Amino acid sequence: MNTVWMTVAAYLIGSISFAVVMSKLFGIADPRTYGSKNPGATNVLRSGNKAAAIMTLIGDGAKGWLAVWLAIRYQDQLQIGDATIALVAIAVFLGHLWPVFFRFVGGKGVATALGVLLGLNPWLGLATLVTWLAVAYAFRYSSLAALVAALFAPFYYGLLFGVEPQLFAVFAMSALLAFRHSKNISNLLAGKESRIGSKSKEAVKPRKK
Repeated sequence: MNTVWMTVAAYLIGSISFAVVMSKLFGIADPRTYGSKNPGATNVLRSGNKAAAIMTLIGDGAKGWLAVWLAIRYQDQLQIGDATIALVAIAVFLGHLWPVFFRFVGGKGVATALGVLLGLNPWLGLATLVTWLAVAYAFRYSSLAALVAALFAPFYYGLLFGVEPQLFAVFAMSALLAFRHSKNISNLLAGKESRIGSKSKEAVKPRKK
C-alpha cells in the first residue's frame, strides 16, 4: 500500500509545472504559446526573463529531487524496497511530462530528470550535470546537451552502483527524454534548432484572452 500512495504522490508532485507557474508570477506569456511551446526553463528563457527561467529550472529540478529524497529518507520507516524508489523516480518524471494539473501538457523533463538523479545519488547527478554543461557550452544547444547527458546517465549509474532497480528507472527516463526530444533531433539534423538564449517575440507579454 505504501508503494501505491508514494507513487501517486510522486506523480502529483511532478505534475506541478513551474514554467507555467513562474510565467504567471513574472507576468510573461504562457510558455506553451511561444518558441518551442515547451513548458520548461529553456523556453521560458526565450522570453528574455532570466529570473523566471532560473526559478523554473530550480523548481523543476527540486520536485524531482524531493520525491526521491523523501522515498529514500523514509525507506526504513515505511518498509519499502529499492523497487518502490525506482517507481517513485519514474512517477515524478512522468508527472512532469504529462501533468494532471495542466491537461497532460508537460515539459521534456531535463531539469526534473537531473533532480531525480541528484536524489538517487549526488555524484550521479553531478556527473550527468557536468556532461550537460560541457555539451551545452561547446555547441549552445540545450536539446543536444540533454540527449548526450541522457545517453550517459545509465552508464554512470551502472558504473557507480551496478545493476539495481533504480538503474532501470534511469534507463526509462533516458528513453522517455529522447522520445520527448524527437522533434529537436529532427531540427538538429536539419540545422533548424534554436540555440540557448535565443529570444521569441511572442513572449514579450501574456496574450489577451
